[in-house]
Amino acid sequence: MDRPQRWSTPFGEEMTEADVDAVLRHPLFSQIDPEPLERRGIPLRGLIRNDARLLHRRPGAIVVRQGDYGNSAFLILQGDCRVVFDLPPEMLGRLPARKKTWWGALAQLWTGRGFERRDTTAYNSVTATVAEQAGTGSVFLQDIPAVIEQHKSVVLHEGALFGELAALGRIPRIATVVADTEATLLEIRWQGLRDLRRNSPQWQEIIDGTYRKNALNSHLQATPIFKHLADNELQEIAHATLFETYGTFDWFASYMQLRDSATGSDLQEPAIVEEGDYADGLLLLRAGFARVTARLGNGHRTLTYLGAGDAHGLEELYEAWRTQTRIPLATSLRAVGYVDALRVPTALLEKFVFPRIKPPEKKLAAHLQRPLSDDALQEWLVHERFINGTRAMVIDLNRCTRCDDCVRACAASHDGNPRFLRSGKTFDHWMVAHACMHCADPVCLIGCPTGAIHRSIEGGVVVINDLTCIGCGTCASSCPYENIFMVPIRDVAGAPVLDTDTRSPILKATKCDLCAEQLGGPSCVRACPHDALSRTDFLNPAMFQSERP
Repeated sequence: MDRPQRWSTPFGEEMTEADVDAVLRHPLFSQIDPEPLERRGIPLRGLIRNDARLLHRRPGAIVVRQGDYGNSAFLILQGDCRVVFDLPPEMLGRLPARKKTWWGALAQLWTGRGFERRDTTAYNSVTATVAEQAGTGSVFLQDIPAVIEQHKSVVLHEGALFGELAALGRIPRIATVVADTEATLLEIRWQGLRDLRRNSPQWQEIIDGTYRKNALNSHLQATPIFKHLADNELQEIAHATLFETYGTFDWFASYMQLRDSATGSDLQEPAIVEEGDYADGLLLLRAGFARVTARLGNGHRTLTYLGAGDAHGLEELYEAWRTQTRIPLATSLRAVGYVDALRVPTALLEKFVFPRIKPPEKKLAAHLQRPLSDDALQEWLVHERFINGTRAMVIDLNRCTRCDDCVRACAASHDGNPRFLRSGKTFDHWMVAHACMHCADPVCLIGCPTGAIHRSIEGGVVVINDLTCIGCGTCASSCPYENIFMVPIRDVAGAPVLDTDTRSPILKATKCDLCAEQLGGPSCVRACPHDALSRTDFLNPAMFQSERP
């Protein structure tokens, strides 16, 4: 077969040449200088034809749903849409993930084939689009006036761009957007959005400006200590809040070069605030991870680490307000890889927030009083960047008998091909195996040219669409944990699939998919006879503290 290319499968098969012409006449596209894109081999017309599609929505139709993981952004070409916050789950019309039937689950036990077979006829069908992974189901809110009355909402008019937060930041949708009138939208998958931002100053300004504004307002609205505020109070805080970034968005490149150095001291962790400084505001982490440290002799000890939604400095700021004294920060905060942060000025916290909230829980004292012997775990998790993992495969080596039942169960669930290696880095008697960790910040998505590797709409599991994977290996090279593998494929008859021109094997990316189609969840966990294996969220590593030898 011919080797797959980026645009072998367009984002929307129904996109006609007339549609492309109409989009290119839109002011946001007609002003683009196509030369920078063409120098990269990305013609503007091809980008619109293959990385975008038109959506037509009736009033009340849900365009995006709060909590879903999005891989695309939307431009309103005609009509209005409405952003609605905090809708109850029963109104969002989510569909359950597809699972194998009981018969299918049993049948896979004797149909293992030992190598990666694919139905290659599907690769040649333009109906095999990525529409399903982007979520195109038409779900309607039935009583729009009641929804508007009961829930906070904002109207978006023609020309507005939304959804770029989730598309570029690899985070869940922060609100639900519905069509307020008959609406026509251009949906752009994030690969096309990324190329527009890189090569067009106009689009960079639009995307960055919208990103900053929406990130700030939406994060404040979702933060518990601000939920009680009136709209005008929240607006005053949003107007004064600073949007800050630290580190590098594609942090994995430098990390992979430096992680195996003798001391690891070369890892770049920019300081956000330093211990002993007087805070000028509350820091809210919107994306990424940060290390909390305290001075110890001539160095620092890692107390904990923060992720999206966490805050730093609240205890000191509140105590300073309560006692009317100046209190310095007790800890330092450093960016681990990449951090988006919001800095809310102290004066506004004292005006709107502190008089109305309960005293914050005193967590710093507990961290500072923790035995030094426990610090090694924190240092290891941060140094190896395992704090990124939300469903990492952790094996208790004191319990594991090396029976390989987990490997056989994984193979039985995936046509005879296990999706992980029972080996990895160890701390104490715990081993983190080479299996996809379904990261909070999945950097493997950054360079994928087709969007084949993406988050599932519900749950955010990192999965690969085999129909749109072109075998470029970018995701495997980008994974800091070496948990994605490139494998040669065969057709349904078992014959190797070769490139028409070079006669070399066609490769596809493969990795743990968390047994997304299995009725009982991850088969590796269910198969372990000694309860030695678990899927762990490293933002809550308390399990490591048990059963120390």
